[in-house]
Amino acid sequence: MTIRVFVPRDTAAVSVGADRVAAAISAEAERRGAAVEIVRNGSRGLLWLEPLVEVETTAGRVAYGPVVPRDVSSLFEAGWLEGGAHAMRLGPTEEIVWLREQTRLTFARLGLEDPLDLAAYERLGGLVALRCALDLDSRAIIAEIEASGLRGRGGAAFPAHIKWRTVAEQPAGQKYVCCNADEGDSGTFADRMLMEGDPFALLEGMVISGLATGADAGFIYIRSEYPAAIATMSEAVRRFTAAGWLGADVGGSGRRFSVEIRRGAGAYICGEESAMLESLEGKRGTVRAKPPIPAIAGLFGRPTLVHNVLSLGTVPWIIAHGGVAYAAHGSGRSRGTQAFQLGGNVRRGGLVELPFGASIDRLVNGFGGGTASGRPFRTAQLGGPLGAYVDAAMLGLPMDYEALAAAGAMLGHGGIVVFDDSVDMAKMAKFAFEFCAHESCGKCTPCRIGSVRGAETVGEIIAGRDVAANLALVEDLCEVMTDASLCAMGGLTPMPVRSAIRLFGEDFADRLHGETV
Repeated sequence: MTIRVFVPRDTAAVSVGADRVAAAISAEAERRGAAVEIVRNGSRGLLWLEPLVEVETTAGRVAYGPVVPRDVSSLFEAGWLEGGAHAMRLGPTEEIVWLREQTRLTFARLGLEDPLDLAAYERLGGLVALRCALDLDSRAIIAEIEASGLRGRGGAAFPAHIKWRTVAEQPAGQKYVCCNADEGDSGTFADRMLMEGDPFALLEGMVISGLATGADAGFIYIRSEYPAAIATMSEAVRRFTAAGWLGADVGGSGRRFSVEIRRGAGAYICGEESAMLESLEGKRGTVRAKPPIPAIAGLFGRPTLVHNVLSLGTVPWIIAHGGVAYAAHGSGRSRGTQAFQLGGNVRRGGLVELPFGASIDRLVNGFGGGTASGRPFRTAQLGGPLGAYVDAAMLGLPMDYEALAAAGAMLGHGGIVVFDDSVDMAKMAKFAFEFCAHESCGKCTPCRIGSVRGAETVGEIIAGRDVAANLALVEDLCEVMTDASLCAMGGLTPMPVRSAIRLFGEDFADRLHGETV
């Protein structure tokens, strides 16, 4: 009997040797005459255990990890193809506490099979939603999205159904669906993991959104730093098209929908929807003034539905199970689940999908296991490089949009970057300005100039020169950038700066004269 062994093809796993592990398993199996089929699946998201290798036994899948090539011989000796005991044996995969305590909806298929195996995708529940949507009219599909409470997972948290309805209500003609996969926030990787681990879900969500809005063409804008995601999505488009789920006759319905992959050029600003549209049109990625909004005049001036990967990747679950079932998860106005991404100085980094409302403490100390260094936790930055810092007193805050906003923070794309007590928060504030200066499109003065002056001024504070006056100047710069920047690049840069000063004033003390803020 042939035993299936699963070795992730995900970028994170490959970066720590998954390809070499797969080759070692194949060679050892051949040497021993063992019948082994190696399946290159997506990652389960337990990134601190990669490469996480699973064996399909009569009792279910058993996990071992992290596996390196030199371990392979001893694994065979231990009878791992039958789930044998070994120092790296983690037990039945589904019983690993880190996985068992999650609520995986968007990522329900992550790591289960070869992500480009369309038959496996369908066997695991794929295409149920698309077949259902083909039997519904536009209003019925949008009604399910509204009932779900789905809000944009890219960070803005705008109600999805309003975008859909606005595009659908525009006059008939050329309309587009654009997926923004320019995932540039520090500590975020959920978009990449979905594209590499369950690409057909994203395509299915895009087709459904096209059916609902009247769009017949889609683009996926993927950052150039994601070559594996680009390759996987390109092959997924080819296979989805060959199977009749993309093209001139989607599922035999007579409806048209096509998808093209576009590679970004490394500009963080293209995470902003209008800058992405400019880039898609072959122009420099700069922010557009609004109005008009993209839903009315977007790509090439046509009505355009713009969503990020997780928003569109969640659509199939909602249509297959119903909007009400999705809205049963979450808290307050934050409905459904969120893919939280743990990174930085954390013991167990990876992807955690939970209903909105889980506390920061549960994520950082429960799932994350605290700091990797073993030193005391000092802060975490939520929502990427433009997000606020939180301190230990804020660990009880629930991770939902409204609760964090009330505390002066934001959820963003769900990234959580952890720092221990060795971090210098004045240097982190300076970095926030420097990041904005480097990534600004330069179109508006507050962002272009304010970020440069901000970095210079915090540098003066760090050097101990005119600390009080320079802190006042930083606050003035933050006010101007917040109120006058054209987009969130400049408008949100003050958030990490202000939170660092507010929560960690001692790091902004006059280092020459011992004065505190």
